[in-house]
Amino acid sequence: MEAIGRRRWAIAEGYIPSESSFSDRALISHETACILNASEQDARVAITIFFANREPVGPYRVTVAARRTLHLRLNDLDDPQPIPRDTDYASVFESDVPIIVQHTRLDSRRAEVALLSTVAYAEG
Repeated sequence: MEAIGRRRWAIAEGYIPSESSFSDRALISHETACILNASEQDARVAITIFFANREPVGPYRVTVAARRTLHLRLNDLDDPQPIPRDTDYASVFESDVPIIVQHTRLDSRRAEVALLSTVAYAEG
């Protein structure tokens, strides 16, 4: 299959709640970047996190195997440092091959769970 997507993606909205109404990992409040690599080459992705009142952090580095998808919980990123909870942030994904990025948040601070999802902005 011919590669689809772009090499640079941005998610302007980010926020990981520190609280959850559940202890089950599937229902803990989290943000996920769903990354699709439909190309024939592994995608090496660098993620930079931007904040309103401090310098950016990154790059966080992940690899998405060729012709695979990765549902990356941003809560799990810890190198170079964890993304702070209860803090507004944005993220930029840069890849060496075209990819697709979709953003999802599960907010379970209340028992009535909220889920949002959107495709990121792409260029390049």
